[in-house]
Amino acid sequence: MNSSLLVIINPASARSRRAWPEIKSKLIENGISFDAHETTHAGEATEKSRAALRDGYETIAVVGGDGTLSEVASGFFEFQTNEVSDAFHPPSPINSRAKLAVLPAGTGDDFARGMAGRRQPLEKWLKILINHYRERSSESARLIDVIQGRASNGERDFICLNVATIGLGAEVARRVASQSGTTKRLPGEARFVSAAFGALVAWRERRARITVDDNQALEISTNLLAIANSTHAGGGMLFAPAAQVDDGLIDLMLTHDLTRSVILRELPRIRRGEHLKNPRVRIIRAKHVRIENIEPNNALLVEADGNVRGHTPAEFRIMPKAMRVIM
Repeated sequence: MNSSLLVIINPASARSRRAWPEIKSKLIENGISFDAHETTHAGEATEKSRAALRDGYETIAVVGGDGTLSEVASGFFEFQTNEVSDAFHPPSPINSRAKLAVLPAGTGDDFARGMAGRRQPLEKWLKILINHYRERSSESARLIDVIQGRASNGERDFICLNVATIGLGAEVARRVASQSGTTKRLPGEARFVSAAFGALVAWRERRARITVDDNQALEISTNLLAIANSTHAGGGMLFAPAAQVDDGLIDLMLTHDLTRSVILRELPRIRRGEHLKNPRVRIIRAKHVRIENIEPNNALLVEADGNVRGHTPAEFRIMPKAMRVIM
């Protein structure tokens, strides 16, 4: 290893293939030594970042979208190897001083949007990374919370950096990931809107049991839940307007007894955070949330950071100040 910086590029992300040559040129121009790796399949970013941190790399920069960021973040941790255990053990950091650098080049780039307060151009994030290496200051790295998640018939345990959605949001993420042709060339927000209208055609609420911090249980009819560490998801949807990445809490956005027509009306309001005025929408803050489908054949799809992870039952637990992000 000749560098402390590894850049992971997902060439399948919306803008990575075009962005990487300029990023590479700027890093070389500023005398920053780095190694680079382009991913070829799902999950490879996790494997590569985990191996790199074991080998002594101090910073992993990600050229890609929220899904690639999430995969890399999972690689910062070692999970329990006992796959048959039902216990929800927190993973161990490989290097607690390691840092994640964001170079947003995806469809929604919602994590970067939430961290900055608004959508900033890639050039701004690249400048932040370059300044970090010029100044070598620990103050340019922010400690943030992450969410440990688990879903059935999917990845056993995973890290969620930004927001996980259950039901409609997960179906939208699945549809965005499968888009092709002309639709895939649309701007990020337009791709999410197109997928949302398609998902609404199949709208159907299911009975679910939600347990909060092991002591508050709710039974509701729902098809739209969000487990938020930050504010935005779904290409700029403001699911949890007051969420903070370092408050040690999950913001659970809970909806119940909504119709397709109400959801159609609420979609534009979610972009402004005005959906919380609806009495059938609320935020609950918690450290641990479990969601179960009550009827066996009515599981809800689960996604985290744009990656479909499985279906309910699903479980989420906050890991306070578990990761450093260069800001």
